[in-house]
Amino acid sequence: MAHPRHDLDEGLLTPIRLSLMAALAGDLELDFATLRDLLEADDSVLSKSISHLGKLGYVKVTKGYVGSRPRTWVRSTSKGKRALDRHIRALREITGTE
Repeated sequence: MAHPRHDLDEGLLTPIRLSLMAALAGDLELDFATLRDLLEADDSVLSKSISHLGKLGYVKVTKGYVGSRPRTWVRSTSKGKRALDRHIRALREITGTE
């Protein structure tokens, strides 16, 4: 049987991307500022992480306005939820905490 590390998702190996996907667990849609504050991340790092996860199809980004202010909302896709579940399962198997 293959070692569970082979089931880790390359897209979720950075702490910010993993934390971002965990923050979006369930059916949450969060705006950029909320994610930034929740994850204690710089705008640049968060923006790059969202972009990377978007290219993988793990998150959906919606841009719009609240009044006259631009806003960006982020939501996990079904593909992203499956990737996070698989990644967490692999971490649990590796650490023996299943």
